[in-house]
Amino acid sequence: MYARTVSATAAALLGVTALLLPGSATQAAAPATPAWSNDGPAVIAHRGASAYAPENTLAAIDLADRMGFAWVENDVQRTKDGELVVVHDDSLARTTNVEQLFPGRSPWKIKDFTAAEIATLDAGSWFGSDFAGARVPTLKQYVNRVERNHQKLLLEIKKPELYPGIEKDTLRVLGREGWLNRHHVKHKLVIQSFGADSVKAVHAQRPDITTGFLGTPAVADLPKYAAFTDQINPTHTSLTADYVAAVHKLKGAHGKQLKVNTWTVNTTAAAVRVHDFGVDGIITNNPDVVRDAVGR
Repeated sequence: MYARTVSATAAALLGVTALLLPGSATQAAAPATPAWSNDGPAVIAHRGASAYAPENTLAAIDLADRMGFAWVENDVQRTKDGELVVVHDDSLARTTNVEQLFPGRSPWKIKDFTAAEIATLDAGSWFGSDFAGARVPTLKQYVNRVERNHQKLLLEIKKPELYPGIEKDTLRVLGREGWLNRHHVKHKLVIQSFGADSVKAVHAQRPDITTGFLGTPAVADLPKYAAFTDQINPTHTSLTADYVAAVHKLKGAHGKQLKVNTWTVNTTAAAVRVHDFGVDGIITNNPDVVRDAVGR
């Protein structure tokens, strides 16, 4: 389960290696640019710079920072004892050594493990030996690192149907860590989900927060979504220029133009295609590839 082939060109890998070298001139982060500005689409590092470091780890967001990317995306789920952790799958099996440490607890669901148990797992070796010992971060640890890096966060509430009340829990952690003040809410935070009810819950509890719905609703249904969200965030394979234009015709929950962030765009060709459609943000495992493609 630990074997992995990283899908990147040799040139890209060399570039990332340079970023990791101590004293490299490329270590200095580029100035943060506002998301969804008029200068072209924001480039958002999906689960961090996840083509080059293990997804959803602190190493992945640190690398995104060194590469100069202000926005990172993550996934939030809840443990058996109520801690919020940053993992994509609802099982720990793919990205940790949980099968080795807890062999009798298949299918290794996050909701069946305590935070202390998850903290013992290796979340880096599956990706490569250089990342051995990386841990699954709690949401608290994650947002504190994003803050230290002066980055911004597109936070996904993952599979909310498995975790009733996770919206309130998420807002509680964000509030305790200083992420619900006016500056963070206005400039540094977006909360999204595939669950429309989850997005509605966030909007109802904190109507000042920018929210996004993950999916491609029918054009006829877009006004219903615009009542509680600010972004429609579809997979790039479902997009057309006409669909982006239809979204942009509407105003979202905060009375501003409804935005489109698309995922997961990892090639130059796909980046150019969605850029030409006029999307507002591009979510990618390969932020350097997309940045080069769209001139950001």
